[in-house]
Amino acid sequence: MKHNWLLPVLLLCSGASVANVRLPAVLADNMVLQQNAAAKLWGWSDPGEKIFITCSWGQTVDSVVGTRDGHWELAVRTPAAGGPYSIQIRGWNTITLKNVMVGEVWVCSGQSNMEMCENWGLPDVKAELPGCANDRIRFFHVPRTTSASVQDDCPGRWAVCDSSELKSFSAIGYFFGKKLNQELGVPVGLIEASWGGTNGEDWTPAELVTGDSVLKAAEDKEEPKNGWPYLSGYCYNAMIAPLTRFSIAGALWYQGESNVVAPDAYAKLLAVMIGAWRKAWDKPFPFYYVQIAPFNYGVRDQASLLREQEGKCQDIEGTGMVVISDLVSDTMDIHPKDKHDVGLRLANWALAETYHRPGVTYKNPRFQHMEAGGGRLKLSFGDAPNGLLVRGPMVLTLQVAGEDRIFYPAEGKVDGSKIEVWSKLVKQPVAARYQFSNAGIGNVYSKEGLPVQPFRTDEW
Repeated sequence: MKHNWLLPVLLLCSGASVANVRLPAVLADNMVLQQNAAAKLWGWSDPGEKIFITCSWGQTVDSVVGTRDGHWELAVRTPAAGGPYSIQIRGWNTITLKNVMVGEVWVCSGQSNMEMCENWGLPDVKAELPGCANDRIRFFHVPRTTSASVQDDCPGRWAVCDSSELKSFSAIGYFFGKKLNQELGVPVGLIEASWGGTNGEDWTPAELVTGDSVLKAAEDKEEPKNGWPYLSGYCYNAMIAPLTRFSIAGALWYQGESNVVAPDAYAKLLAVMIGAWRKAWDKPFPFYYVQIAPFNYGVRDQASLLREQEGKCQDIEGTGMVVISDLVSDTMDIHPKDKHDVGLRLANWALAETYHRPGVTYKNPRFQHMEAGGGRLKLSFGDAPNGLLVRGPMVLTLQVAGEDRIFYPAEGKVDGSKIEVWSKLVKQPVAARYQFSNAGIGNVYSKEGLPVQPFRTDEW
């Protein structure tokens, strides 16, 4: 009997060795879970520890056992959009996630034009601040982070949209999310993982870049910059990979300015990156992206070649490209200030293609084919169901060339969804280009008001 005091001491010591259940940063109060999905919950625990999970929208208690390496994961079926809900996760300790909404979740990634926020002096966002508070729009902002290896967690926190939180969040992401919230009437969660000045390779798994001779050669052309990652995979490992268990509806992308030094590989790079992200999420989610804007880059036509590569990615299933040449007021500024309309155009892609809303105008007219004859070229366009129009007295940025491959300024005449093109300096034109320069801004639109995509008919 004199040793009875040992029992509570042993229990206390035993209890001190038990590890608490832990969660990644993205699973937290104020988060938005994807609706009508098998949403994963995961974290860390003792090996063999039994964990019980109760979601306030359901009537059941689910359980999972920690693996030998101290991880656990469980998929819970989410209801249709709604909330707020709570989620209790109970092992040796208990965690209760509060103010959880269920709705639509989108990842917003890329470089500085995706990163730009009110703190950059954007007037459209500043005008939003007084009335932006909305409990049904939530932000998760991943800070700039790099890693040489894939990470399973990242810094960040979920926050309810208000004037304080909006100041430092992606303007494009916000305007996109606001439009979806208004049109769909559901909560929207926005996850921003962006970093100004980064290359596309930074956001792509390293082995997919270094193992491909074309992509590796393109990466080698990019000069390292102090203060930025310049090795493939570093942003993916730290800022994307930790999110890939979290169920999403889709992704937005605005990047490319840092890849103009090697434009010819960009279509392949973006296709590889999209494929890698979809594989990691185990979902062929929609991927909507922004074509880089007109800007006076140092090397002739390098931006045009990259835009052309971006245009080719439209043929990847489940993608859509937004053209923003008409939203640029200063071609000496690589950061167009109008992020409101960029966000709305991305939202219209999602509303039409992801959420199947009828009557949404979202596709930019795209060159389809050319006919030559009589000293003129006739160019036909798709995605212009009601025809084209010219804003101004004449078509701008048109060029034609003959067999000598020398391009001259050309005139154009719109006829329905076609443009007839000619030049007094080229008797027998065989090729045409439109807005094919670094900083050129065209003026041909669909009658619905969206600018024609830049293009060339040649492959010279």
